[in-house]
Amino acid sequence: MSDKMNKSKLAKKLGLARSTLYYESKKRKSDERDRKLILEVMESNPSYGHKRVALALGLNRKKTLRLMKKFNLKPKLLRKKGWVKNGDLKLPEAIYRNEIKNICPIVPNLAWAADFTYLRFRNEFIYLATIIDIYTKEIVGASLSRWHNRYLVKSALLDATKKRGRLPLYFHTDQGSEYQSEEHADYLKEMGVNVSMSKKSSPWENCYQESFYSQFKLELGQINRFETDGHLAEAIYRQLYYYNHIRIHTSLKMPPSRFYSLARKRSI
Repeated sequence: MSDKMNKSKLAKKLGLARSTLYYESKKRKSDERDRKLILEVMESNPSYGHKRVALALGLNRKKTLRLMKKFNLKPKLLRKKGWVKNGDLKLPEAIYRNEIKNICPIVPNLAWAADFTYLRFRNEFIYLATIIDIYTKEIVGASLSRWHNRYLVKSALLDATKKRGRLPLYFHTDQGSEYQSEEHADYLKEMGVNVSMSKKSSPWENCYQESFYSQFKLELGQINRFETDGHLAEAIYRQLYYYNHIRIHTSLKMPPSRFYSLARKRSI
């Protein structure tokens, strides 16, 4: 008996139109095809939720969410939300204000935000300083060191200046002593850059970096799996490349480097 006859008899038995059964069969095949595509994207990008998956595949966001719920597909990596910097409570108030609080950048290089974090590798610490362009969300400068001092943050600044060929109008950080050093602050002011700082114990005022580090550490994974600090350094720079050039940023709907490239073309 043909499949057509089977569907006709089944539809009659269930009191349904034959077209309904054809639609359901076609829908199941479509869902199974999209399930495989979603799995491929999530395998390469283990922290992707339904929004980034939808952007990567060009699918409707609601449909992607429906399919991920239907097939119980969840990101392998989930970020913990919220952060606290209790140590900042001991610091005196910075002499610089938050100058970017009411600014909404519409071009690259208007405002950069900087910070550094530490990675505990075996029995020592590795420090990573980064600078992000608030408009393009791109990490424009980075520096690795065994020490957290003004040279760490200066190296990241020099790296960003070399890559972008200029300094921003505003340079925003938290109240770390490395950023409040006269050498660092005076250099920025001499170059015509406005120094901006978050209020004491207010990490949300530098949410650009806080959010980046939270996701970056999650995707970098367990660092003690690396044999040497050299292997760790290589993995860190690979992860920075992934963030800038491959990983889709939900607010941009594309990787930061591509967004920057398009922004530059619009300004020419």
